[in-house]
Amino acid sequence: MTDHHTYGTSTHTAGELVRLVSGRLGLVFTERDSDYRGAYRLASFPNGRIEIQPYPIPGDDDGDDLHAPEHPAARCCCSPPHRPRTSLRTRLDSIEGLTHLNHETA
Repeated sequence: MTDHHTYGTSTHTAGELVRLVSGRLGLVFTERDSDYRGAYRLASFPNGRIEIQPYPIPGDDDGDDLHAPEHPAARCCCSPPHRPRTSLRTRLDSIEGLTHLNHETA
């Protein structure tokens, strides 16, 4: 069973969120580029990784799509690792303007 948590913000840009999450968690993010997702930031650590995905992402019809269409006001999303430790979730929850959007179990 896999858990996936998504956080979003309507107050911070992706760059600001990278700086805030880096400061809280002591992680270093690198920029990645994907034909499917566009530019995003990734930080890896022994128990997983955190991705910060700015909106919008490239769509199939030369238009842009939202990463989480059920939350259109979010300017970017942050996805912590599967089964995030309580301390990690507590530190993410302490970032002003960052909201837990959903939790999926697959």
